[in-house]
Amino acid sequence: MTTENVVEVRQLRRSYGEFEAVRGIDFDIRRGETFALLGPNGAGKSTTIEILEGYRRRTSGEVRVLGVDPAHGGLDWKARLGIVLQSTGETGTATVREQLRHFAGLYPHPRDVEEVIAAVGLEEKANTRISKLSGGQQRRVDVALGIVGRPELLFLDEPTTGFDPEARRRFWELIRGLRDEGTSILLTTHYLDEAQQLADRGGIIAGGELMALGPIDELGGADARIPIVRWLDRGVLREERTHQPGALVARLAAAGEPERLEVVRPSLEDIYLSLVGESAAEQLEGSIA
Repeated sequence: MTTENVVEVRQLRRSYGEFEAVRGIDFDIRRGETFALLGPNGAGKSTTIEILEGYRRRTSGEVRVLGVDPAHGGLDWKARLGIVLQSTGETGTATVREQLRHFAGLYPHPRDVEEVIAAVGLEEKANTRISKLSGGQQRRVDVALGIVGRPELLFLDEPTTGFDPEARRRFWELIRGLRDEGTSILLTTHYLDEAQQLADRGGIIAGGELMALGPIDELGGADARIPIVRWLDRGVLREERTHQPGALVARLAAAGEPERLEVVRPSLEDIYLSLVGESAAEQLEGSIA
């Protein structure tokens, strides 16, 4: 493993009987970057994350997280990780400050508890029982528990599910601050705008395979981002991909003002849906064959 990478995955596979949930994927996460792993439910995303966290064993392949094989990671290695699950299962009987102090005591070099409370914006709720907090505030407690141990690598699994728009944007600022401090982050999210806002690079996984990998604004490659011109021609909706949409629009206009003319530049959501749809179609063809 190179010093530039905190995660290295090579030909990772995980099978359950005849079903192969993860089919030979490869990717790296660089030190200090935020990496988004995107994919629909059942794509192999959760299995991959659980292998990286050391909760699930792989069938084959090589994996290194902070230089260690997660299958053999000890307490010292686990103390270098921060994990924020979709649901923590916390009962919430303790106050925010009490819970953080308890967790801080489990790590060799924890962050200052009061600094963490301030970092997640819960100063006014520090002495409030977790069960009395709003959903967004409880999610901030989850993140506080994930970062109090001063992790080198932070796993964030669907961190803003259920947040209102304002709470999401405040949360984004918190994550950007952690990245600026040098924390490496692996993010999973169904919100593609969240991935665009937070991630440096990402991968799209579908059907257990990595369909795209690269800088978040370049996923899918140049061909996937060719503009699309759509218009209505005698009641028939037509479209054409072109690197020169202006020239095509001018040519159409020369023959008369086209109806419902629009130029669409594919978004991350468009590319994501296209790649995931292709994977689903291939799986369906394979099952029919």
